[in-house]
Amino acid sequence: MQWLGCQPPGSVLYVSFGSFLSVSAAQMDEIAAGLRESRCRFLWVTRFDKTRLEEICGKKGLVVEWCDQLSVLCHPSVGGFWTHCGWNSMKEAVLVGMPLLTFPIVMDQAPNAKVIVEDWRVGWRVKREYDEDDLASSSEIVEIVRRFMDLESPERKELTRNARQLQEVCKRELAGGSFEKEVDGFATSILENSL
Repeated sequence: MQWLGCQPPGSVLYVSFGSFLSVSAAQMDEIAAGLRESRCRFLWVTRFDKTRLEEICGKKGLVVEWCDQLSVLCHPSVGGFWTHCGWNSMKEAVLVGMPLLTFPIVMDQAPNAKVIVEDWRVGWRVKREYDEDDLASSSEIVEIVRRFMDLESPERKELTRNARQLQEVCKRELAGGSFEKEVDGFATSILENSL
């Protein structure tokens, strides 16, 4: 969090492909080279080949093995989230109004990416097809990362606006809803029984 605190508002791309599965080593190399060549600030969370990726990525970003994702997404220096489209990542991004770059790896992630890009219109696809043998090249990554992190472009402003609108819808639906009432009731019963 200290590194994030030294970065300008909205300037950091948060990159995380989940805790359990990852892309191939060849794809990781393309992503690392693309991030380096994009010259955009990034925070990349990965448990795989951290030292090697740090060498490839250069000094513009930070590669770490773990972070508190929700705290990162809420940090004012973070302006976008490149995600594998896992369910928890999607929920957290929506709740903080964060635009997304989608990069599904397995199972439900491709349909989740479709919802993000086509239905909610809060993200873009890094690559069209989700085939492990069809790598997203570093040059493709450079292009989309630069476009995505250009917060002043009309297309990026639209993504941000859509993400904030979806966030507001979720806040309204959650406020005063059954979940909130159940949690409040549970907390009250614990307090009453502990006295």
